[in-house]
Amino acid sequence: MRRTLSTLALSLTLALGLAACAPSAEPLDLEEGTVLLDVRTPGEFASGHLEGALNIDVQTADFDARVAELDPDAAYVVYCRTGNRSGQAIARMEALGFSDLTNGGSVESAAAATGIPIITD
Repeated sequence: MRRTLSTLALSLTLALGLAACAPSAEPLDLEEGTVLLDVRTPGEFASGHLEGALNIDVQTADFDARVAELDPDAAYVVYCRTGNRSGQAIARMEALGFSDLTNGGSVESAAAATGIPIITD
């Protein structure tokens, strides 16, 4: 019985944790001042990103330092190519004290959810 309860608790914790990092499927009602954060490489960003987005590559050594310069009280929509790197970025940002974070998934999903167009440099 004890093992069953432990397994159930672990499963619930994992499910809730993964749900928090899952890309948003609902249209987003952005509050004023929401920061769009593209965590892809600069080359991916140049090939098409949401208008007004900030690019900080989650795979670089200085990601945490660059993110730490941002306002931890602001709202963020974080996106990448598939939603995987944005989930990783959100976990790292939460560790730095950020709390209002939404995983926008891919650039296409984020554009559809926010209504913000994809532009190229």
